[in-house]
Amino acid sequence: MSELTALLITTFTVTSVLWLSRLKVGWIQKLLDWFPAILFSYVIPAAFTHAFNLNLSEVYLHTLSRNWVIPLAILTVMSSLSFHKLKQVGVKPIILFATGSFSIAVLAPVFVSAFIFVWPSSREIFIDQGYWRGLIPIVGSWIGGSTSQLVLKELVVCPESLFLSVIVLDNVLINSWTILMFQSIKRSDALNTFLKIAPQELQPAYKTSRSEGDPIHSTRLTSGLILVGTFIIISSTDNFLLRISLLSVAGLALGNVIPRWSHSFVLKAGGILIIIIMSILGLRLDFNNLSLPMAFVALCIVWIVGHYVVMLLMAKILNVHMAWVPIASMANVGGISTAPAVASAYHKDWMPHAILLAILSMVSSNLWGVFSIFLFNLFNL
Repeated sequence: MSELTALLITTFTVTSVLWLSRLKVGWIQKLLDWFPAILFSYVIPAAFTHAFNLNLSEVYLHTLSRNWVIPLAILTVMSSLSFHKLKQVGVKPIILFATGSFSIAVLAPVFVSAFIFVWPSSREIFIDQGYWRGLIPIVGSWIGGSTSQLVLKELVVCPESLFLSVIVLDNVLINSWTILMFQSIKRSDALNTFLKIAPQELQPAYKTSRSEGDPIHSTRLTSGLILVGTFIIISSTDNFLLRISLLSVAGLALGNVIPRWSHSFVLKAGGILIIIIMSILGLRLDFNNLSLPMAFVALCIVWIVGHYVVMLLMAKILNVHMAWVPIASMANVGGISTAPAVASAYHKDWMPHAILLAILSMVSSNLWGVFSIFLFNLFNL
């Protein structure tokens, strides 16, 4: 009975979120600016289990999600990156973007070490109580979005109760940061003058590099290869980290080698798979444990500001237009929906570049998350 209940709640949640995300009602769109539709996929199942006192934390759907749906989502998302289009962005913006990703991955263990040095009592929070594990899903979220957040949650074994609190804080920080980046990009010319950066001409938007051919045929070919590739890799190993690596490489290869690969389809399919994964995860949540210590919140605020400062310094070193700083930051922190919106606030010609950087963010984030975990272990935290 519990299996059927879990399936019905998950189906209802996915359907509701997809419907909600497509509504064009004004007040709903304003609500979704602060509370994204995808977050409802996590909250709705939790509301059901909380309201009806259901224990759905051990149903088979969780095993199915970890072993099949998450791997399928990884390969799908990774195959959305086109190297041919990415090279048209330019070297300097990509270096600036990579610096932003690097700062997110590195500053987490650095600031934890600094907090412990300045306030020795914070060691109990971050290390003894294991709150550092909640920072790793944030690395995934800020660099790659929901897919990486979920993958790194599993990889670092972040407790469900901590993870719920983390995604609520993460949502508040990302929305606040989006507002700040909208304001920042409007002042790009003034920052160019202040930092003595020579203004550069806008690069034109990329042109379509190759046709996907017949849409139906391309979709069938793409979906078929994704399913076969995922099945082969899952069947070849039980190691979760190795699976992620193989799926990532396979996705990149398929998306750039197959002539009729449908990049538009895999982006849409990846979004739906993320909603399914989060809806299943929501079955395990417990609202009673929704809390975070102030030291954790303070570190996250210092962390995201530090990320921006590092990018400002790199932009000065590269002598690159300051508009790229908020664009590259939002490609990391905001993702494929907000990065082009921020870019359009300066010049609409930069929107396609912002989308490509956001896709690059999605496909590189798992690697950055693993690097951040390595640094935590290296620092003996």
